[in-house]
Amino acid sequence: MTTFFSFLHPVQLTASLASASLTRGLLTSWVTAVLIGQWLFAAYITVQFAAPWATGALSESTFSHMIKGHVAGDNIGNAVLLLHILPVMLISMSGVLQLIPYLRQHFPRFHRLNGRLFLTLGLCGALTGLWLTWGRDTRLSNIGAIGITLNGLLIPIAVAAAWYYARKRDFKQHSRFAIHAFILINGVWSFRLMLMGWYMVNQGPNGNNATIDGPADLFMSFACYLLPMAIAEVYFWSQRHPRCAITVISNSALLITAGMTAVGVFAAGVMMWWPRIAAGAL
Repeated sequence: MTTFFSFLHPVQLTASLASASLTRGLLTSWVTAVLIGQWLFAAYITVQFAAPWATGALSESTFSHMIKGHVAGDNIGNAVLLLHILPVMLISMSGVLQLIPYLRQHFPRFHRLNGRLFLTLGLCGALTGLWLTWGRDTRLSNIGAIGITLNGLLIPIAVAAAWYYARKRDFKQHSRFAIHAFILINGVWSFRLMLMGWYMVNQGPNGNNATIDGPADLFMSFACYLLPMAIAEVYFWSQRHPRCAITVISNSALLITAGMTAVGVFAAGVMMWWPRIAAGAL
């Protein structure tokens, strides 16, 4: 009991929140939650789209849950849609591996090749996504599409910066922009986590509507990438200035991030991905 209350003493609590071991543990927890969520999403893409495409079983019903899926006679639009969807399987499986320190340290060649694959596919996904949104009118409302459009426009910037600093061998700046590229490329994935987590906590929509431009929808359409990017900057700030107060702020933000990611992965898995994976596996 004495030990427990000693831990709650402000000085002890602050020291615990500022510890490097806590930072490592929180980062590991976040990466683990991301890995589970990303690979679950990859399994969903495989079952829903990649397997039917490989076996020639694609049909209009495959895309029935999308805003604008397969359209008869629109060969270009249908091809771009597949070019946008199918690489997501590789993006989801490869990108999270870049976050694992062991792989970076012991398999640097794999890290470089896998990173090039991830950034290239992510850039293609951004360009095809922007074309689908505005060139093919794959949106429910103009205002509701602003958040995802900004997301898509920022991806080439982050990808170019990550690539530039890698070639300059400035690995601190490379890591910084590579993390931002990872967040941006997975912005729509994060939106799904936020939306499903929001639905689960509120036991249904709250500030949402069918055209995804309600106040909660609009907030999440920007927060799904701007919020984790801001938290990433707080973490990098704590690494540049390892003072107790800054580390406490950083670890507190990482704790919230890891918790929200875990909740979102569970909600999206149960409400969106696993039912379709299970149905496709039957």
